Amino acid sequence: MERFRASDGVTIVYRRWGTPGDRPPVVLHHGFVVDAVANFESPGVVAALVAAGREVIAPDARGHGGSGKPHDPALYGEARMARDLSQLLDHLRVTELDLVGYSMGGVVSAIFATHDRRVRRLVLSGVGAGLAELGGLDTRAMPPAEIAAVLLTESATAVEASPAKGFRTLADALGADRVALAAQVYAVHAAAIPLDRITAPTLVLVGADDELAVRPQDLAAAIPGARWHTVSGDHTTTLHSPAYMPALLDFLDG
Repeated sequence: MERFRASDGVTIVYRRWGTPGDRPPVVLHHGFVVDAVANFESPGVVAALVAAGREVIAPDARGHGGSGKPHDPALYGEARMARDLSQLLDHLRVTELDLVGYSMGGVVSAIFATHDRRVRRLVLSGVGAGLAELGGLDTRAMPPAEIAAVLLTESATAVEASPAKGFRTLADALGADRVALAAQVYAVHAAAIPLDRITAPTLVLVGADDELAVRPQDLAAAIPGARWHTVSGDHTTTLHSPAYMPALLDFLDG
């Protein structure tokens, strides 16, 4: 685990696996609540990439994992996380990368790829039409106010009754800073993203039963030349699908 300090002073932790080769590193950006280990190492994504001869780099987003956890919503948002990613790559002197983002990380990766031409190939997972239509995660499926409320409540009854209970359960299991996570919820990106500016070949790779990644074909249609593919799984199980890594590796190696 290594770290650097972002331009606003927040510490960003990142991890590296494998060794540099003749292909660019694969950079993984995780989703909300979890961190790089829980999102990508535990399901075997990192191991499969390393076995395929790829160097892997994965930050913990601010508010998550080992990174700094300010409680001010003004220090959050996926656009701020995209700047963190750019500064991390500058710090590591990465001039070309393959970028894979999941859920919140998919929003971060899309924003990053609209203006940073270092991306050779882009994979967006855990996101669908909401990214094109709402400028971020599909808040129609899960309103941010509901997520923030369940993260901050001290009432066990309120947690049990909330449709967002899963976020609280996961946060508690990981020992996450729930106030920091709520700050990110308040700052969630909800403005149009100029997806037509993405120049990297792009794959929208989602679970067929992922309620936060509906209509991936509509997201793919908003990105020049993008294609889409579904595997089995919902928002929490897609990365465990036996078909996920073959589809990912085939695209990155294409």
